[in-house]
Amino acid sequence: MTIEGIQDKIKKGEYRFSDHAVKRMIKKSINRHEVEEALLGGEIIEEYPDDKYSPSCLIYGKTRKGRNLHVQVSHPPEVVVITTYEPDPEEWVDWKTRR
Repeated sequence: MTIEGIQDKIKKGEYRFSDHAVKRMIKKSINRHEVEEALLGGEIIEEYPDDKYSPSCLIYGKTRKGRNLHVQVSHPPEVVVITTYEPDPEEWVDWKTRR
């Protein structure tokens, strides 16, 4: 899967949020526009081809205001935002590489 395929679905509004993602977003005060900004300007940093329900990947991106976000999404044809969070600097080097 390429980031472009995911970004195409985001641009067209052809995606949805899982219940888990919505709960995390509320808890961490992350809004839908920030998730979209991170995805549209982001890059795939990890692939999960054998994920529980369907293949997915972890995307790192920044919002326009400079907020670092990780967004896990399923691969097309059905793009689902599985979870999103601000990466912990204790766990990530440059927000992209696990320590």
